Amino acid sequence: MHGIIALVFLISSNVQAECLPSESGNFSHIEQADIMQGRYSLKELLAHGGQFFIQKPNACDGLGRPATTGTGEKRVAIQPAFLRTSGPDSNSCSGCHSQPSAGGSGDFVANVFVLAQAKDPVTFSVAGNQSNERNTLGMQGSGSIEMLAREMTHDLQSQASNLADGIHLLKTKGIAFKIEKRAGKVTRAWGIDSDLVIKPFHQAGVVTSLRQFTVNAFNHHHGIQAEERFIGDFDEDGIDREMTIGDVTAATLWQAHLPIPKQMMPTDPSSIRQVQQGQTLFSQTGCAECHTPALYLNSGKFTEPNPYNPANTWHDITQTYQIALPGKTVAAYTDLKRHNLCDDASQPNPVRFFCNEQLSQGRPDQDGHPGTEYFITRKLWDVGSSAPYGHRGDLSTISEAILMHGGEGRSSRDTFASLTLQEQSSIVAFLKTLQAR
Repeated sequence: MHGIIALVFLISSNVQAECLPSESGNFSHIEQADIMQGRYSLKELLAHGGQFFIQKPNACDGLGRPATTGTGEKRVAIQPAFLRTSGPDSNSCSGCHSQPSAGGSGDFVANVFVLAQAKDPVTFSVAGNQSNERNTLGMQGSGSIEMLAREMTHDLQSQASNLADGIHLLKTKGIAFKIEKRAGKVTRAWGIDSDLVIKPFHQAGVVTSLRQFTVNAFNHHHGIQAEERFIGDFDEDGIDREMTIGDVTAATLWQAHLPIPKQMMPTDPSSIRQVQQGQTLFSQTGCAECHTPALYLNSGKFTEPNPYNPANTWHDITQTYQIALPGKTVAAYTDLKRHNLCDDASQPNPVRFFCNEQLSQGRPDQDGHPGTEYFITRKLWDVGSSAPYGHRGDLSTISEAILMHGGEGRSSRDTFASLTLQEQSSIVAFLKTLQAR
């Protein structure tokens, strides 16, 4: 319950403590009904959403999840108040999403151990058989990315519904996806799940929307539980309604409203020429085949909620709220498709740097390759300001990241490696101009 005084459990010491009046209410709350009735301006909604993203909740706000795991299952073992591996592992969203500003990417020190949050009892290990260690990605431009994914999903599902059984090639926004239908249903798909929903968030491409990402992340990283997924005081920390439907809507809109990254060109003529040459070479090496320079939206609006949200994420589209996007061109340098970046181990001099993960995280095996080898094409529109690189953040330079591409990226990698040092430098100089603000 919310009130001047609420009882909470500090699990780390197993001591019951009172929330003092001066410590209660770090987070205020709003209701979805009030949003829909126009009682808040967009400015007020964004300020409220920013509060949830930037400020640090405490135990009086519901921080911690003593009786549940980070995936929302009831817990048997005692949960420490904070734990970097199984979580809760962060005081605020911006504690990890911080570069170059709130909502951005993160340093290696902010890495998250994906799937360790499901452990009961918790794991203190960072070994690969316990979790997939991932670097924090930037959220800038995410509203445009989500709308792009929705439009592509609609296209793919519409096309597939009219096809006979067999193997087919579908295209949306110029991106090709191969599917197989059997008994009237899509049973296999390449580069996407068989439901044909583009899931543009998480490096594995397994999260549909900013809202789903937000609901999951607040439980995982802070133990703040959204009422649209958890009923009452589900985590037994003494606080219920830790995050209302309206709160999640505001936090989602704040992220969707983050500015899109831009190309920041140098001013001196020689550097401009180098960048221009690098942009041309980027396409000529084949990098642009997956890192598609731009995709285009039909609509210039971001609407919330997403109709493709899963069952445990609010998706009542009779209560749609919309905001304007910065434009219909999404110059994100991605095709929003999963690709295999791993050479076969049996081939000569295999490149297998990105083959270190052991847990599939919902990625299906494909053509004899384990799902752990597949990642959604990294958006490059902020690559000049989002070091370190690689899904683990263990590469310090752009050229290292390029040279570690195997599998479907091997041909482009080899072409890059065959260029002169000056030509390679031009490509890197071009990529460094793509920056978040």
